[in-house]
Amino acid sequence: MSGGSEQARKTAEALDYLTGFGNEHSSEAVPGALPIGRNSPQRSPLGLYAEQLSGSAFTEPRSHNRRSWLYRIRPSAAHPPFIRTGNGALRSAPFTEAPADPNRLRWNPLPDPAPGTDFLAGLWTLGGNGDATQRSGMAIHLYSANASMTDRVFSDSDGELLIVPERGGLLLRTEFGLLSAGPGEMALIPRGVRFRVELQDETARGYVCENYGRPFELPDLGPIGANGLAAARDFRAPVAAYEDDERPTEVVNKFCGNLWTATYDHSPLDVVAWHGTHVPYVYDLRSFNVLGSISYDHPDPSIFTVLTSPSDTAGLAGVDFVVFAPRWLVGEDTFRPPYFHRNVMSEYMGLIDGAYDAKAEGFVPGGGSLHNMMSAHGPDRETFDRASAAELKPQKIDDGLAFMFETRWPITATAQAAGADHLQSGYDDVWQGLQRHFRA
Repeated sequence: MSGGSEQARKTAEALDYLTGFGNEHSSEAVPGALPIGRNSPQRSPLGLYAEQLSGSAFTEPRSHNRRSWLYRIRPSAAHPPFIRTGNGALRSAPFTEAPADPNRLRWNPLPDPAPGTDFLAGLWTLGGNGDATQRSGMAIHLYSANASMTDRVFSDSDGELLIVPERGGLLLRTEFGLLSAGPGEMALIPRGVRFRVELQDETARGYVCENYGRPFELPDLGPIGANGLAAARDFRAPVAAYEDDERPTEVVNKFCGNLWTATYDHSPLDVVAWHGTHVPYVYDLRSFNVLGSISYDHPDPSIFTVLTSPSDTAGLAGVDFVVFAPRWLVGEDTFRPPYFHRNVMSEYMGLIDGAYDAKAEGFVPGGGSLHNMMSAHGPDRETFDRASAAELKPQKIDDGLAFMFETRWPITATAQAAGADHLQSGYDDVWQGLQRHFRA
């Protein structure tokens, strides 16, 4: 482990957090930095600048309104002009490079990156839908990195970033403070929040969902009642921590699908205190309270929803984030793996650890599969044969951790994803050999 990685890990291990999803959090790195009784006093405490960061329109309903007040050493307005820079392998909606493909597709993990590749340079877009300029839809990215971001930060004006590490821990230095996220956890960086990614290990790899639409929220529980799924108290937000660095820092902003860069003469991660609801957070996916049948049949995978981005149609998500966490299966006279299925929603599946119970071969950590709307999918032949003959005693599924980005619109792959060397050939073959068993 390099010295930088070791220091990042030690820093991550010492972090404190605020807890709760959607709370009106407040934090100050220096006592007295937060003004009392007002947001924008004539003179802010300690000579700081007051600045509001709005993640929603001023007049959106209170339940949807996201905003935070930041008290910083210099205002965000103090910067030089931004200029266009190369996008690398990062793409954005609308996705028009290749036609939408009804075929089932599956990829191996990203190849190892060139030396010196940080999180931002290591972003690689698989595909997505919607239109970033209309704040609708989503994009799926993967990342592979072997270097920390140094003297530069990133922000995304197009959407919020849901980061799912598969290999290697990340130390996320944000305007609000520090977060640590490793395999088995997820981190959420809200729209417009600046951050830097430092590696806690020699390499890091994982998945990113860029949500252009309404911010992720906890799903309604309906008949489930007051408890279950992801608990609000298990989400962790950072405590205030700031950088007072008077040295050049590159700030890269994703705006309407393109990257723009400006070099500041100071670090923009200079927020000494803050309060509000537009905040980053991290969540341990193994904390998810799984619900399931205790009689028969396999419930729909919607019961595994961690977060949802609602659309203008009730129950129809712009994107759902779903996790298949360790759980017990006890259904009687029930085919226990996920059933054969055709779905109006489109599904991208990723694997963080172990094996996925519906695919015995070929689906590996760091890889992913895409089943677009109405494409038939389900267990492969080996899984079907095994599950059909299994003794139906209580069974613990704890050897894998998989997730899904599920979205209301088809996912169009980028040209680089459609032609990638790590796109598997012969994925359809996993369903060959499913024999005829019909008896009249």
